[in-house]
Amino acid sequence: MPFISLGLAPTLAQAAAELGFTAPTPIQLEAIPAVLGGADLLATAQTGSGKTAAFALPLLQRLQSGPVHTPRRVRALVLVPTRELAAQVGEVLRSLAQHLPSRPRIAVAFGGVSINPQLMALRGGADVMVATPGRLLDLVEHNALRLSAVELLVLDEADRLLDLGFADELDRVLALLPAKRQNLFFSATFPPAVEALAGGLLRDPQRVDVPAPAQAEAVILQRAIAVDASRRTQLLRQLIKDNGWERVLVFVATQYAAERLASKLHHGDLFATSFHGGLSQGARKQALQEFKEKRWDVVVTTDLAARGIDIAQLPVVVNFDLPRSAVDYVHRIGRTGRAGESGLAVSFVSADTEAHWRLIEKRQGLSLPLEQLPGFEPTDVAAPAGPAGGGIKGKRPSKKDKLRAAAAKTGQPE
Repeated sequence: MPFISLGLAPTLAQAAAELGFTAPTPIQLEAIPAVLGGADLLATAQTGSGKTAAFALPLLQRLQSGPVHTPRRVRALVLVPTRELAAQVGEVLRSLAQHLPSRPRIAVAFGGVSINPQLMALRGGADVMVATPGRLLDLVEHNALRLSAVELLVLDEADRLLDLGFADELDRVLALLPAKRQNLFFSATFPPAVEALAGGLLRDPQRVDVPAPAQAEAVILQRAIAVDASRRTQLLRQLIKDNGWERVLVFVATQYAAERLASKLHHGDLFATSFHGGLSQGARKQALQEFKEKRWDVVVTTDLAARGIDIAQLPVVVNFDLPRSAVDYVHRIGRTGRAGESGLAVSFVSADTEAHWRLIEKRQGLSLPLEQLPGFEPTDVAAPAGPAGGGIKGKRPSKKDKLRAAAAKTGQPE
């Protein structure tokens, strides 16, 4: 089915073809007519499903009607959780809009870089604003733009927006928007927080649910390896060398861990670098581009790279630290095995994280053997569980533990 049959103008259908969209994906088939019809939309779509074009194409067509450009008044607003996704969405919009009769002004803004160039870029106004919530509010406070004329609001990766703590900023942005507008929510998952937000904003929305294709899961080989936490770096280095892995994306829990592990691997004769939110936008863009060009063997990252980043033919993903949730696990391993390619996802499981790994397995319906590799057989045992509600205690006694022990010896109250 051609794009033009969905109600798109010939110029936009041609622009889609030039970008390689030969036929609409399932999310585009359902979302584009709904958006063109003016309906609010609640869409479940995985990364790589074509969701950006699903809202970008009808958004641009809508802007062809009415005033093309009013200084400082934005007609369409796209909110995204990360700098990388903001840049990606802006690039798609600009590419699709380049042959339109009335070419809209498209602005992109995100934090982590100087606000001054973004203020300068908005001196002539913008029809479409793609931004992270915090930087958008900064621009509003600088009187660089107004949101009172927004006709269409897109929340891209709504679950990630809330998961990254943007709830307060979202509330402030929404308060600046006109009551009458079209709302589009795109999310890979719909946890209660997203459902509640959608319930309060959307009016009789059309719901589109496009699950990840089964074959995409089948091409990812998943492995779980038991290893002592202190020997994970050595095991990772050994696996890379023994298996000849040319590009590996390694997930850790924190920015500090990313820097530390990348440094250790680099000193171990591997071309490794870090990628996380603490780096400048320029450094992040450069690291990602060089990784795509196969100039790095290993990129060590946080969950920043779990969504919205497409690295073609990435062969291996390693969970050096386990993700916080089963949903994050899906997004992490989804960086490999894309577009029909095969991929490998390896998770390191230590004694203290085995219970969490079993929970991920249960929620994902997995049953993977916990492998032990020669020379890396684990010897650690899990720390004993503390009192109810106290979580997992460490091996060292706390100050309260010591006071209780002393009191027990003397028979005195604590």
